[in-house]
Amino acid sequence: MSNSKRGIWFWFKVWFPVVLGIGVIMIESTEYLGADQTSLPLRRIFEALFGHVGDEAWALVHHLLRKTGHFLGYGFIGLAWLRAWWFTLPRSRFMMDAFLALLGTALVASADEWHQTFLPNRTGRYQDVLLDCSGAIAMQLVVYIFMRTVRPKRLARAA
Repeated sequence: MSNSKRGIWFWFKVWFPVVLGIGVIMIESTEYLGADQTSLPLRRIFEALFGHVGDEAWALVHHLLRKTGHFLGYGFIGLAWLRAWWFTLPRSRFMMDAFLALLGTALVASADEWHQTFLPNRTGRYQDVLLDCSGAIAMQLVVYIFMRTVRPKRLARAA
């Protein structure tokens, strides 16, 4: 579909998931969702599902839950970026779309961590940006393997 035939509804459908993902990150990147604020509610849910956990064990579980959230959340944002570029640049190769998606994810992750350096109960860590980008790469790899296995012709669309 040529750019001249793409209406506002096309652009909305293609890019809204990216905007939504960035919006969720902006909400999560506040003082109200720092580790000191999420520990008690998450602990209650965890203990309701799995039973009592000691303080030392909970500290580890909470840390792992939050880092898993980084990995998966940014993995899905990476997929939103990938999908948006896939539809926006219909003649590009998968690897170019994946690179642009990773670049978008890295920029959002970097801005998120930079923003957190200004909050009293948050920290901005480059390790989190690396974790976020790893999530995006992992999800893109899953999509690539799926496409390569199930829809190889679509993956090899003409450049």
